[in-house]
Amino acid sequence: MSPDRPMFSVIIPLEYHRGQWEQSWLGWTSQTADKSLYEIILVVPPDFTACDELKALAGDRARLEFTESVHDIGLCAFGATKARGSYLFFTESHCRPEPDVIELCIRAIDAHPDWAGFSCRSVPICHNRLSEAEAAMYQADIEFGMTQHPWRKVLDQCFVTRRDVYEECGGLRAELGHFAEWVLAAGYFARGYSIGYLEEARFHHYYVGRISELKTFTLDFVQGEIRYFSEAAHDPGSELLEIPIEWSTRDNFDASLARDALSALVRYSLAGRGWRRPDEKLRAFWRWTELVLYGDLRARATARLAVAHARTVLTALTVIGSRAAIARWMKRYIASLIRLQRLDCIRRVSGHAKSATGLLGDHVIAQLGFHAVESSAGYTFRWSEPQAAVRIKGVPGRNVVCIRSPALRAPLDKIDAHFYLDGARVNPAAIAIGCDRYTLSLDLPPSGIATLAWACPVLRGVGDSRRLGLSIVSVDVQQDEKE
Repeated sequence: MSPDRPMFSVIIPLEYHRGQWEQSWLGWTSQTADKSLYEIILVVPPDFTACDELKALAGDRARLEFTESVHDIGLCAFGATKARGSYLFFTESHCRPEPDVIELCIRAIDAHPDWAGFSCRSVPICHNRLSEAEAAMYQADIEFGMTQHPWRKVLDQCFVTRRDVYEECGGLRAELGHFAEWVLAAGYFARGYSIGYLEEARFHHYYVGRISELKTFTLDFVQGEIRYFSEAAHDPGSELLEIPIEWSTRDNFDASLARDALSALVRYSLAGRGWRRPDEKLRAFWRWTELVLYGDLRARATARLAVAHARTVLTALTVIGSRAAIARWMKRYIASLIRLQRLDCIRRVSGHAKSATGLLGDHVIAQLGFHAVESSAGYTFRWSEPQAAVRIKGVPGRNVVCIRSPALRAPLDKIDAHFYLDGARVNPAAIAIGCDRYTLSLDLPPSGIATLAWACPVLRGVGDSRRLGLSIVSVDVQQDEKE
């Protein structure tokens, strides 16, 4: 390999080095492989405070690249644009490679020509009981990704990839934080590229063992996750990424939709329909009223209390608790923290996110009052609550709205469901009821967007505490061809 065109470009971002960057550097300069095979690129953020020491230590054995980015992923992405090697080697500055890493990587490339990239083995360095619990939690996740998960195999602690494939798959997106690793891994898999696991190539990863660092890392990941889903991207691999429950149910806090569900409840009740028990009617009334008045405030307050409780217990356990208790409460803390951060991030992007199509069909852009997806009698559907609302999009003027609803509770013409468009009841003469669908002839406003709500009697399933309404497979909106 020519010094101008090395085989590997080792990219080391110097953010989050945790005081370990000198150890990382020594690990790379102690490699047994010929030095002409790889270049070292140290990517320096603007707030790095040891630039003079870094320059003195690196000398002419590394290239220093300075950028305004202050995040590891952004630094890695920038370093990749400066790389000359045919393989990119991403790592972190708090990770120390063993001396034979480059040599083992060369052998792996020869032995596995089908690999477009591979991750190496992460070995934890722990120095307190919290770091031990942190390492155990993340190492279990890493091991699952590397050995069992079909595609989640990009580990930025030690990831080697063909440069051309990395660029074809869009590279690391700085704005997504550490969620960018999952997006990149999904992109490789969707395009048919294989990522291997080189277990014998070992990196020693330093776990800091501070609760504040856990909070920072999870927030970074969640912010990238919610930003990605708010884009409603359709890149290869986007369909592989699991949508968080907080994102898929975010419309359940939509005050405008709640107002239509409340209106449907009131109008249905005034018509003398559907209520045998006044207590159920009152609970439903307060459910929708609370959402109209407060939106997601209650959910976020509950999540915040859960985080505070878990953090208090975890902090105490680091002093007096057992290792098993620390590990258990760390998982609880992280889980509660992720939920709170997702809710907070969703609130911040509310109103800026792209329309989320595909919820109950491409013409439904928001929905409220639905239970989780389930299957029965050959249908995949979602039960609505006795009141529910969907925001639909069609063309201005007359449209035909087809609500596919298998008759799982009773024949549809016996259920006594009332429909409301932007608060006004749909004339029963404009509704055709089939064996498994309602077909509504509706006039949509000039924007083509309207809210369709319905109300029906409560169904209580056997051994099911949920309040059920209609079983909904899809909601389709088409221009009325008769117009």
